[in-house]
Amino acid sequence: MKPLRLLTLAAAGLILAGCQTMTPQERRARDETTCASYGFRRGTDAFATCLQRIELDRRAEARAFRYDNDLLIGRPYYWY
Repeated sequence: MKPLRLLTLAAAGLILAGCQTMTPQERRARDETTCASYGFRRGTDAFATCLQRIELDRRAEARAFRYDNDLLIGRPYYWY
């Protein structure tokens, strides 16, 4: 049973190692592409608003994830 467990952990580690986090520049480029795909033109207020909303959504998701994880492990939630 131990070899199977070890193999499973090794496979999970390799999968997680392959999931690279995006650099801020890559994330910004992806966000700009998303806003452009919605029809917003670069350099306009609407484009800037689109970028801002994407970032606000990302932050809200991070807060929700942090809150959910705190509840799962039984820790009190504090605003950081």
